[in-house]
Amino acid sequence: MRFTTLARDGTSAARLGRLETPHGAVETPAFMPVGTQATVKGLTPDQIRATGVRMLLANTYHLALRPGEETVAALGGLHSFMGWEGPILTDSGGFQVFSLAGRNRINDHGVAFRSHVDGRLLELTPERAVFIQQALGSDVAMCLDHCPALPASRDEIGQAVDRTIAWAGRCKAAHTRADQSLFGIVQGGAHADLRGRCAEALIALDLDGYAIGGVSVGESRDEVGLALEVTTHLLPYDKPRYLMGIGRPQDILNAVATGIDLFDCVLPTRNGRNATCFSSEGSVKLRNASHARDPRPIEEGCECLACRRFSRSYLRHLFLAKEMLGPILASIHNLTYLHRLTRAIRQAIAAGRFVQFHLEVLEALGP
Repeated sequence: MRFTTLARDGTSAARLGRLETPHGAVETPAFMPVGTQATVKGLTPDQIRATGVRMLLANTYHLALRPGEETVAALGGLHSFMGWEGPILTDSGGFQVFSLAGRNRINDHGVAFRSHVDGRLLELTPERAVFIQQALGSDVAMCLDHCPALPASRDEIGQAVDRTIAWAGRCKAAHTRADQSLFGIVQGGAHADLRGRCAEALIALDLDGYAIGGVSVGESRDEVGLALEVTTHLLPYDKPRYLMGIGRPQDILNAVATGIDLFDCVLPTRNGRNATCFSSEGSVKLRNASHARDPRPIEEGCECLACRRFSRSYLRHLFLAKEMLGPILASIHNLTYLHRLTRAIRQAIAAGRFVQFHLEVLEALGP
């Protein structure tokens, strides 16, 4: 992997970059849709690529449970298995430490999960997380981290930071695949000193990239802002920076201003499945009665399949009739919107006008 900064906005930390991987290059800032179980829900690889997306995310925990990393490896690796030729990042399973807290036991050795599928035991250690991701063959693997559920005491968050640091060291020691990069994850909640300590320890490991974690687990937007403010400027300038679990357009813009390069979130496809679409003027709720005879597309000028071919009225009909095409088209639109937004962000950075662009878009979108 190679990361190059191509341009820097003169009045903010926003930067234009290029991330080169064994499966192609990605212009940054960029958004990665979540394909947890080797699929972005409801969409084919061709439909995803048509939205402008170039990089996807899949999940270690879920793929280890089914179909199993051995099956994926036997069928040529994750790219071949899911029919996606572009870059893939795999999450380590650390988020499931938080999201499945009632089904796991955690200690310094690792995490023991009771499968949500069939109840069988899955032990996930740093070494095991790396082994699974190497078998999957993703372009970027993530270190196993401890993401504590909120609210949590300072002592609990400090313990999670200690564990995250120790686990990252074990992940690096276990990682041997030369064509796969390894990223660390900075934890620390809303505590500036803990974030700083975690970042400094991970930087000392000289990993290939760095993520900011623990910002989608119930904290306020002010706490997210603090985590970014404290952490981003500490991370190496010559390596990619990844903010995990962020997909709201306003939050992406704010994070780019601090120097973040990569984002992922289930929000655009989850919202799409629930009839809520992004637009340059805010959310469009397709089930609303106001769209019953609305001939307009979701957004004028949008190049996605939904906007080129169908009206808001038709899309509303699909959702009310519970036809599967509705969620598919709305998901396509939302991913296209985020690609268009990040493309415009890159253009604004290259032109040296990101700060003005940032303010203009936030004013149009609202809080």
